[in-house]
Amino acid sequence: MKLTNKTIVVTGVSSGIGAETARTLRAHGATVIGVDRNEPSLSLDGFVQADLSHPDAIDAAVQQLPAQVDGLCNIAGVPGTADPQLLARVNYLGLRHLSEAVLPHIREGGAIVNVSSVLGAEWPQRLELHRALGLVNGFAAGEAWLRDNPVADQTCYQYFKEALIVWTQIQAQPWFMRTSVRMNCVAPGPVFTPILNEFVTMLGAERAQADAHRMKRPAYADEIAPVIAFLCADESRWINGVNIAVDGGLASTYL
Repeated sequence: MKLTNKTIVVTGVSSGIGAETARTLRAHGATVIGVDRNEPSLSLDGFVQADLSHPDAIDAAVQQLPAQVDGLCNIAGVPGTADPQLLARVNYLGLRHLSEAVLPHIREGGAIVNVSSVLGAEWPQRLELHRALGLVNGFAAGEAWLRDNPVADQTCYQYFKEALIVWTQIQAQPWFMRTSVRMNCVAPGPVFTPILNEFVTMLGAERAQADAHRMKRPAYADEIAPVIAFLCADESRWINGVNIAVDGGLASTYL
């Protein structure tokens, strides 16, 4: 992968997929600036501590990033067992706000990679809702839209992963046409990370057991990270607006 001399911002860098993505990017020659609310436990080229649930904190974090970068990997997220409002703010509204704020700093030919989920696969069932939210501009306006169109607590994790996939698809081409910056999603299935147990708890024992026979095992973070890194590299320069499942074939078993 051609990543030498590229500067990539990675959120959620302190653990799990974010940490492994940082390692992979650096191994291929990239300079990595990490963003997380927790201190990292790995070597980075720079680090910004930030709470990505608040737009003011996001704006302050962006001010601490280099004036120009080559990519943004949106990996930070909270699990489905978190407070639904926090989940909406971090996994969707905050991710959007950060992407919009960093976009002017990304060089032509750069990339944004969002981590969605296999649980977002049912987005076509709610396409018009997700499209309507995706066309709402701004963090505060997005919160207002969600107050008027509430999401059930028990399905909010899936809902915002669906919404992220739709927003990526409807926003990627306008941004690419205007800035030559690509945006794509990577959709993992279950992954051996610190939040795997919370993932299972969110699904419930019955759903988890029903899905167990559909896959060989959960993924390891180092099986997800290279796909994210590839989408930042020159070799993927003509891939834009897609959602790539990295789930050992789990999604295909629902066809």
